[in-house]
Amino acid sequence: MPLISVNARDGQVTGRDWATPLGLQLHAALSASPPEVPVVVMVHGFRFSPDLPFTDPHSHILALEPRPDCWRAISWPRHLGFGRSPDEGLVLGFGWRACGTIWQANAEAGRAGIALAGLLRQIRAIDPGRQINVLAHSLGARVVLAALHDLPSRSIGRLVLMAGAEFASRATAAMASPAGRTAEVFNVTTRENDLFDFLTELLLPAPCPADRALGHGLPQPQPNWLDLQIDQAETLAALANLGHHIAPPHLRICHWSAYLRPGLFGLYRSLLSDHQTLPMALLRQQLPRRTEPRWSRLLAPPGRRQPVTFAGKVPS
Repeated sequence: MPLISVNARDGQVTGRDWATPLGLQLHAALSASPPEVPVVVMVHGFRFSPDLPFTDPHSHILALEPRPDCWRAISWPRHLGFGRSPDEGLVLGFGWRACGTIWQANAEAGRAGIALAGLLRQIRAIDPGRQINVLAHSLGARVVLAALHDLPSRSIGRLVLMAGAEFASRATAAMASPAGRTAEVFNVTTRENDLFDFLTELLLPAPCPADRALGHGLPQPQPNWLDLQIDQAETLAALANLGHHIAPPHLRICHWSAYLRPGLFGLYRSLLSDHQTLPMALLRQQLPRRTEPRWSRLLAPPGRRQPVTFAGKVPS
């Protein structure tokens, strides 16, 4: 079974399949997986919770066969290449209680980070040499960055943050941890997410004055941190030259384009499956050094139609 679904509760992680203990599931899956193939862990964002059927991420983006009644319910594991062959490796869907208010979910993200760290330690105890990579969206970025504080060095190989809902100062502190110093982080941003970055800064308590969300990266460059602004023409051209053709943006506001835009999962698959395919140094050399300012997409002069998409109270 290439996919194992797990849930975080009160700082602990349990398997969704109650019939078999999680440790036994991990042992069996890791034994069947080629040792050179990384384990991939997927972490969802706000308004999902495995406790409620309508918001259960394991029947939505973290499922091999998502429910068909939501336009954003695309299968992350299937788009990452899982569910097709027996030697493709292991992917884990990490569910946590991200429902309620944004303040409740933000607080819960810290506790979920403790549970995620426990899961990664469990994997490394079973298979110490196994590479572990993580894909996270929105408030899931806070979960993963919080987990870095509770992990030893080399616990995570690569981390892809999609429109991360976290403050730059917390990310900087996480990168200074032993696990953070040895991980490669790809911070996927887009000016389509500016409104959500602004709301993060407006609604959530900032750790320090003038702190900003991750949409514009870190205040100081980090050798193992790379920003990818996927609505920037120069970025798309550079990625196309490297063989990754990503559809251009067509929305002014969207919180989900970092995983819905055609072509992006091909990029993520390369980043998470084989470090040699797309070295960070190569990407850094090819990508533009500048980023576009906040609101540049929302306030762009009318050219072609750029609709506004806001989904309200649905999982993100």
